[in-house]
Amino acid sequence: MNCFYNPVNTIQGAGSINKIPDLLNNTSLENKNVLLIAWTEDIFELPFVKEIKDSGYNLSEICFKESNPTVNQLFEVYQDTKSINPSVVIAVGGGSIMDVGKSLCCIYSKEISDVDELRNIIKEKDFCENKTHWIGVPTTAGTGSEVTCWATIWDPEKNIKSSVESKDNYALYAVVDSDLIVEMPKKLAVSSALDAVAHAVESYWAKSTNGVSRALALNAIRLIMSNIDGLIDGDIKSYEKISLGSMMAGMAFSNTKTTACHSISYPLTMHYNIPHGTAVSMLLAPVLKLNQESIEDVKYLFDALGVENADSLALRVNSLLEKVGLPYKLSGWNVEKNNIPNLAKMGITKGRADNNPTDINEEIIITVLNQIF
Repeated sequence: MNCFYNPVNTIQGAGSINKIPDLLNNTSLENKNVLLIAWTEDIFELPFVKEIKDSGYNLSEICFKESNPTVNQLFEVYQDTKSINPSVVIAVGGGSIMDVGKSLCCIYSKEISDVDELRNIIKEKDFCENKTHWIGVPTTAGTGSEVTCWATIWDPEKNIKSSVESKDNYALYAVVDSDLIVEMPKKLAVSSALDAVAHAVESYWAKSTNGVSRALALNAIRLIMSNIDGLIDGDIKSYEKISLGSMMAGMAFSNTKTTACHSISYPLTMHYNIPHGTAVSMLLAPVLKLNQESIEDVKYLFDALGVENADSLALRVNSLLEKVGLPYKLSGWNVEKNNIPNLAKMGITKGRADNNPTDINEEIIITVLNQIF
């Protein structure tokens, strides 16, 4: 049985950010208070911001510059912005910005006194019905966060990665403007694009996959893998294609979640600061080899990736990372070989590892990590 659900209104294409004032004006909102959270102050100078203000909205602006937001940072932003009482949060940035924006919408209805209380709310998924909506505007092409209902919040003090997850927390609108990703540094552009490929690949083989997600996944993979070289070369048409592919990958895994690649990658990012997309992409080939016999119609997946087998996928990914100066081995990121068993232990993430079509355990993860060491 195939079941697919994604309620996000999506607007994709160059210049689409300028549609946001009209979207606000055409939506019934509780009040005129709007919070704009962005990665850089440059966003506050764009024409759509002035138009929102001119339309009579009380617009508050904050800049959040951290990658991989922590529970402490989320609590600080919550404290700083709760009194604004926004009816809408507009999150303009990469996955980290959208993670913060959508998380705020889950917790604004609560009175939270300290970080430990917030930790418990996230752990127990004790969220109220959202009174605040959010609009996702990605400035990278990779996370797909604008069309999913969960956010990643890190807790290095407790050595865990948490998921803020609520079916009420799909975006009101996803505004995917390819003009916003043109200035991405090449390392970020490639790492983000490969993250989107991982979302689509893992959606294709996930235990919870479905027909619609698989169709979206294959199209996303083709769009990204056939245009990623153009992205590196600065071809504007490639940015448009990869922007669309990233959004489609997000829609695919919005219904399936990810699997072993993401699960194993989390401690690599937390403890060695390997960019998330880079860490996940390094794991694609070895996990594909592990899963291959359990993947339905695997030939379609190879065709979309533009490779013949898992080994050729490893060569392709390594070549892309190398082109932009990103190490494609764990040793290049100063990972200690004697720490691999500990990383393997932390690489079992509920809802991700158990969504993999082939069972994985610590010993298997050790083997996988050694392959990319």
